[in-house]
Amino acid sequence: MSLFGDGLDAAVQKAFTRPAPKSAGAQMRYLVKQLGGTKAVAQMLRVSQRTVERYVKDQIKKPRADLAARLEREVKARWQPQIRAKARAKAATTGGIVIDTRARLGYTAPIGSTDQSRIRHLTVALPARYAARLFDAQEAGATDQELQEIAADALREVYFQDNGRRAGSLEEVRFTDIEHLEFDL
Repeated sequence: MSLFGDGLDAAVQKAFTRPAPKSAGAQMRYLVKQLGGTKAVAQMLRVSQRTVERYVKDQIKKPRADLAARLEREVKARWQPQIRAKARAKAATTGGIVIDTRARLGYTAPIGSTDQSRIRHLTVALPARYAARLFDAQEAGATDQELQEIAADALREVYFQDNGRRAGSLEEVRFTDIEHLEFDL
């Protein structure tokens, strides 16, 4: 599970104008239409082509828990791509992104200052350039660790250094032991 990647996806999904299909049959029909056939859907979901056909015809209504999770994930990943792209573009150019987290935050600073890390609950509006960096890295297939480093860099500049007004000698922010993480556009 990717904490940062899933969090970014959830923020973008809040922009959807119509709800994604809920029933297994409707989800299968949507995927068949998107991928152009039952065979492609069967391979993607790791089930038989006949199973996909039975869901499409509503002969099976309740999938196993693991199949239901894969089905929902694949539908949401493809649902309303233009709206998803528009929401990402707006956040990356003008709107920025809000991060709400409860995690252990500390920093590397010169000798004589208190750099002790502690659990903090922060809700910080990050500028558009950081939203752009997060979304670009996610698109490029960045790991959760890489996304976490971008978020830590953003928190260093925006929260700890107050956009250059204080703590100018702060070198690195450590962002660990994440208890809660949520993004909003």
